[in-house]
Amino acid sequence: MREVTETELRACFVNATPRELDQLPIPGLHETIWAEREYLGWRDPHSSRLGYMVLWQGDRLVGLVVRAAPGGMRPGIAAMCALCHSTQPATQVRMFSARLAGPGGDTGSSIGTYICEDLSCSHIIRTGPPHLLNRDRIASRAEGLHGRVTGFAARVERALREALDG
Repeated sequence: MREVTETELRACFVNATPRELDQLPIPGLHETIWAEREYLGWRDPHSSRLGYMVLWQGDRLVGLVVRAAPGGMRPGIAAMCALCHSTQPATQVRMFSARLAGPGGDTGSSIGTYICEDLSCSHIIRTGPPHLLNRDRIASRAEGLHGRVTGFAARVERALREALDG
């Protein structure tokens, strides 16, 4: 992922309300290892249900506000993140929904998927037993993760594109 600035972050969210943008917590951008990110994901320290995902789609930065479902999955079982395809304890995977961009979101429409609880898929694909962490495997997992995050963002934006075209 290419580096982003606070100004770029605040301007890129496609499904945020003005209030959400005013209260947007900015993560430690100067601490981020950009070369090891397919997207930037972080949770809101003041709201246990809010999270944020930002990714580059070509030369365009796209940000999504996501909301964690209340509760969680039953402890003691395994669950898989739909983005990084990592199997983890169910307590570390959560259903997140994103309000659709444009008119669809104004009516409360959203889409959801299971994502790592802390939105750290970029880190997850780079951790594990050493025999599974060769350069080619990480590159393949990174490509898959970026494609799935891009697809999720495209589904959120589809309603906006349809409204503009319609």
